[in-house]
Amino acid sequence: MTYRDIYLSARSSLSKMEDGQSAGLIARDLLCTFSGKSPEQLIREIDSPAEENVAARVFDGVDRLLKEEPLAYVLGQWEFYGLPLYVTPDVLIPRDDTCAVTELAINKGLFLDKDPRILDLCCGSGCIGLAIASRVKDARVTLADISKEALAVAKKNIARNKLGGRVSTFQVDAREKAPGFLGKFDLIVSNPPYITRSEMEQLPKSVDAYEPHLALFGGEDGLDFYRSIIQKFTPILKPEGYLCFEFGMGMADAVCGLLEENDYIILERKRDFNDRERAVLAQHRGKGI
Repeated sequence: MTYRDIYLSARSSLSKMEDGQSAGLIARDLLCTFSGKSPEQLIREIDSPAEENVAARVFDGVDRLLKEEPLAYVLGQWEFYGLPLYVTPDVLIPRDDTCAVTELAINKGLFLDKDPRILDLCCGSGCIGLAIASRVKDARVTLADISKEALAVAKKNIARNKLGGRVSTFQVDAREKAPGFLGKFDLIVSNPPYITRSEMEQLPKSVDAYEPHLALFGGEDGLDFYRSIIQKFTPILKPEGYLCFEFGMGMADAVCGLLEENDYIILERKRDFNDRERAVLAQHRGKGI
């Protein structure tokens, strides 16, 4: 089969679940990823014979998509904030919603003292911390997660984006007291699990069947991790340090209330691309703990 044959067949199959334009774009992404060719190379070689394994991988990818597996897991990679990232079912897929908390953290990071230390807690793929490290050139970033599998993905993404000199990883449970060996941080940023129990029961199949529940479930009201991080990780902030959270739809007032109850000043609440409140930046009032 030629690359054109594979493309047309994949597009036709995907048209069962996507409009024509989307089906074509996804078919192209599959073919480029599994052939190792750029879109430009693919155009030049569109009528050349393809290796058998390329066709097999593309058609397997189509079958997985038709079963509602997310495209990012099928491709094994995704882009976030301009960075190419590996993703597996051990980590959440980086979403545009998370750009809000990332921008808050980057904008604050740019104005911190020289060589700031920043902790990305519940890091998953490492997308937030790596985006910060790529923009705040003197930042030293720590990626932390309870999942060894997630940290393995994060380590691959550190290497892929050549940020090993300033980014490290540690296994840390956000529900336990912050370990002293981490040291003190100027800024802690986190996109913790925040799906409520009732919301977990209504997740679409593409999320429920494929994305890690460990990274989704935030307790009965979705606030368990916010309470824990505020109480147990504030002690590793430097005096008057900063805490930056992503939260779910409709959770802004509850999360901000928890911060204010624990001696934080709300500096900025930020909306995502869909104009929904999605993130907050707060500063601790204390002079050290």
